[in-house]
Amino acid sequence: MTTKLVLKALTIVICLFVISCKHSDEHKYHTVVDKIEAETVTPENLTVTSETFNENIKTVKIEEDGFEFLIPERKSQITSFNCTECHTKPIDKLKQDQVGEKAAHWNIKLAHAGSEIMNCATCHTSNNMDNLHSLTNSEIDFNYSYKLCSQCHQKEFKDWKGGAHGKQLGGWAPPRLSNTCVNCHNPHKPAFEKRWPVRFNTQKVKERQ
Repeated sequence: MTTKLVLKALTIVICLFVISCKHSDEHKYHTVVDKIEAETVTPENLTVTSETFNENIKTVKIEEDGFEFLIPERKSQITSFNCTECHTKPIDKLKQDQVGEKAAHWNIKLAHAGSEIMNCATCHTSNNMDNLHSLTNSEIDFNYSYKLCSQCHQKEFKDWKGGAHGKQLGGWAPPRLSNTCVNCHNPHKPAFEKRWPVRFNTQKVKERQ
C-alpha cells in the first residue's frame, strides 16, 4: 500500500513538473514570429529558387521603379518578326503590289480604341517596323511592349510591377517571372471575350442546345 502511494505521489510530481516546464516555454518568446524564427531549422547552403522551373523559357530582365523581375522574351514568339523581312518598301507601295492577293495582316482586326483615337501607326513605326514607338515617338523594343501599354493603363501597370496583376510563372521563390501584357491580352483586341464557366452546369448545357 505504501509503495502504491509513493508511486502515485511520484507520478503527480512528474506531471506537475512537465506542466510547469510547458507553461514556462509558452512565455519563452514574445510573439509567434519570434518562436518560428528561433525554432526554424534551415539546412546549410540551402537556396530556394525558381530557376529550375524557368530554365526552358527565354526571358528578359526588367527594372522599373525599384522592381526587378523577369518577363518572357517576346520577339522569338512572333512568327513574322523581323517585320522588315517583308516591309522592304513603303506601305502604300506594298498595298499596290498585293492587288489580287490576300492582303497582309488580313486576320488582324483592331478593336482596341476608336479610330479617332488609335490606328496601326499609333504603336507601329512606319519607317522602322522592327520597333514600336511611344506617344512621344520614343523608340520601344518589341520585348518591352509593356512600356507602350503603360502609357494609358497606369493602374494596371502599377499593379503589374508589384505582382498583383498578370500571371506569375514558375514558382514564388526568386527570381520572379511574370507574364507581360501581350502574353495574356491580344494587343490588337485586348478585351477578354465572354466565356462559359469551366464547371459543368446542366442548365447551361440546355441553353446551348
